[in-house]
Amino acid sequence: MSFDSLIQAILDGVLTGGVYALMAAGLSLIFGVMDIINIAQGAMVILGAYLSYALSVHLGIDLFLGLLITVPVMFVLGMFLEWGFIRRLREGDRTSMSILITYAFAIIIEGVLTVLFGTDYDQLSASYLNSSVHILNFYLPDIYLFGFALAVVLLGGLYVMFFRTKFGRGLRASLQNRTAADLVGINVNRTRMLATGIGVGVTAAGGMVYGATSAFNPDSGYDLISRLLAIVILGGMGSIGGAMASAVLLLIAADIVATAWEPTWSILVFYAAIILVLSFRPIGLFGARAVRSQ
Repeated sequence: MSFDSLIQAILDGVLTGGVYALMAAGLSLIFGVMDIINIAQGAMVILGAYLSYALSVHLGIDLFLGLLITVPVMFVLGMFLEWGFIRRLREGDRTSMSILITYAFAIIIEGVLTVLFGTDYDQLSASYLNSSVHILNFYLPDIYLFGFALAVVLLGGLYVMFFRTKFGRGLRASLQNRTAADLVGINVNRTRMLATGIGVGVTAAGGMVYGATSAFNPDSGYDLISRLLAIVILGGMGSIGGAMASAVLLLIAADIVATAWEPTWSILVFYAAIILVLSFRPIGLFGARAVRSQ
């Protein structure tokens, strides 16, 4: 592998990592503040992609402008998931039972999308999806640059919201001690419902960028969830910054493997990360305990 190929793989990994960070942010956030493992995250990413697809194809709405519609729709879906299902779980069973509930939710989403759109692969289209910036000997696709910038803005906003605002303090207080939070006047149910809505709402942005860079169909979420879990486990469950850092690291490694050997080997990077992190550092790069104490 030449030096130029190595640099191009690193640049591609950084930009693609921003896309994956957007998709993984909601998964990390919901676990960090709710102790919920959202197995439906991959299916929700694909749902976000199809919502952008429907708006673009049938209404002619620009992909980024369409986020003004898709994000609120996914936000409401997240609140419904918490209100209708997660809230019914006992505190001690929340994490384990959430896996089963969100898996069922993923199957429902896949079934509905299959009925509405069929099983053929689709991909979003826009004029800027085929343009790129040429710097020295390297080409940087505009959509990846836009996606990376969107990831930085949204993840930065989430960090400020959850760790530097009254709402965020109330949310973390309700997680650490529900009784004490009730006593100081925090509406725990409403706070948790809003947090889940925000975590799912962000997924709409990740789904749009993913759909603009990759072909997808209703069952594409199954391939995505393994990669997203690897990113969240490496970064640390609940760490927003960790999701961004681990996404970039893993995508750089995957792109280098794909360039040096074969693209089919790149998926092994994610599985290897899961095994190594769970074996030697289960809390990830930025463990959940540290995140919740910020």
